[in-house]
Amino acid sequence: MSKYGHGNSAWWQEARFGMFIHWGLYAMPARHEWIRNYEKITVEDYQKYFDHFDPDRYDPAEWARTAREAGMKYVVFTAKHHDGFCMWDSKHTDYKVTHTPCGKDLLRQLLDAFRAEGIRTGVYYSLIDWHHPEFLVDDLHPLRDVEEENEKNKQRNMRKYAEYMRNQVTELLTEYGQIDIIWFDFSYPHLKRGKGREDWESEKLVRLVRELQPEILIDDRLDLPEAGDFCSPEQHVPSGGIRDEQGQLVLWEGCQTFSGSWGYHRDESSWKSNKMLIEMLIQHVSRGGNLLMNVGPTARGYLDHRAVSALQGYARWMKYHSRSIYGCTLASEEFTEPENCRYTYNPETNRLYLHLLVWPFKFIHLPNLGGKVEYVQLLTDGSEIFFRDSSTSVHMNEQAPENAVSLDLPPVQPNTEIPVIEIFLKNNR
Repeated sequence: MSKYGHGNSAWWQEARFGMFIHWGLYAMPARHEWIRNYEKITVEDYQKYFDHFDPDRYDPAEWARTAREAGMKYVVFTAKHHDGFCMWDSKHTDYKVTHTPCGKDLLRQLLDAFRAEGIRTGVYYSLIDWHHPEFLVDDLHPLRDVEEENEKNKQRNMRKYAEYMRNQVTELLTEYGQIDIIWFDFSYPHLKRGKGREDWESEKLVRLVRELQPEILIDDRLDLPEAGDFCSPEQHVPSGGIRDEQGQLVLWEGCQTFSGSWGYHRDESSWKSNKMLIEMLIQHVSRGGNLLMNVGPTARGYLDHRAVSALQGYARWMKYHSRSIYGCTLASEEFTEPENCRYTYNPETNRLYLHLLVWPFKFIHLPNLGGKVEYVQLLTDGSEIFFRDSSTSVHMNEQAPENAVSLDLPPVQPNTEIPVIEIFLKNNR
């Protein structure tokens, strides 16, 4: 438990599904959001993107509608990424969107648009800043191999930078209405020249956040484990969820991408299929977590056709299957998942959801459910699924496990990437 006090996580656990948006100057080179690091680009050479940033097709209302239709209940937007560029009209820097040809506070427009769709709002704020003059060059800095810049570290003052961060966070949490999540990214004290809690003055920063917005949720990347409200694994799903030292499930949220990049990457070809993306959502919830799925808008401010297609894939599936996601978590350990299946469970309705990653032939056996099932239906259309306890006669040649329930499935898979069976459990739990 945090010594600072946790934020309001009830809505977040009900939501289960959010949209991450990585957008900034790096959409213009369109070669990854870490382009300054990877290509060791100087501030001067990166300036051309600042001078020409003008997303004329930016329509946050369209983004918000698309997110809502996809079933996403909250958004986290990159107010500032590692390049230090600010997507709002900050009083504490000139390196901001209102000083580009765009001239608009894009963060304010986005928050207004998503709130209008009933979507909770969060801001991502990078602890790293490769543009700020007081930020010490380290092992992740684009200028890490430039001797002159390393020498300048003697004159730089991270205390001033930490104060700058607190000033900006104060702006974000006092001038933009209710912010439900603040997503700090990230600490790396394990590197030879890394940064952690002392560099960010993490305790001061967390205290400030809690004072300004007591119900806000904070991630766990400040190198201050006791201060975070949730764990944030990246690009993988913990096989058993995430548990504390007592074995209790903790709040966690996996952040994932449609492809291999967070920012817009024009030439990338590693985009995941709709089925794989839906399976990722199910995997997260079936292990007691949330999924924060990322999109990287183009430099002109629209979602490209690959991102739209992926979001529409979620929309088609969630239209009929969201009941197996919202408010759900991992099922009791006594209910062993059949092969190629994932369970989610809603404790409020006492319903168990069986997600069939591969459609079985005719029958499927559910261990340890004997005598516990009241009714079964296909979630896609609400059609009845016949079930039998394993002790009853079943016209099949294989032996059902003891104390199992056997489902009699239609021969043809329903017209959906991943069918779901809704199991109404008896109330004598």
